[in-house]
Amino acid sequence: MRSFIYVILTISIVCFGFGCSGIKGNVGKMPTFPVPNIEAQWIRDGETLEFEEAQWIPQDHLDILRDSEVYLLGEYRGVQFFVDKTDVRPYERLFTKFGPNKFRSFKKAKKQNDKDL
Repeated sequence: MRSFIYVILTISIVCFGFGCSGIKGNVGKMPTFPVPNIEAQWIRDGETLEFEEAQWIPQDHLDILRDSEVYLLGEYRGVQFFVDKTDVRPYERLFTKFGPNKFRSFKKAKKQNDKDL
């Protein structure tokens, strides 16, 4: 009887070990976005990002965010851009990924016919 228990216990441990060894990648299914080796030249040159018929200007300000805190909106000139998951339309800021957990913010450019209040 004792040997039967050892056999069952051994089989259980082996099955558990093989089952766990197959776990790879993003186990929790949290979003992860690629980190560029270097920020795109057009961003460093201060050129605008176009989204929803508006121009967005890159800011010197960097935000520390986790990938799980942003929502991927699309890609512009080969660069993914995001919005904070808590933001709603009309968006206040857009972001591009600059490094691990580092995002460059973009603010909407004022139109020429907008008047300051």
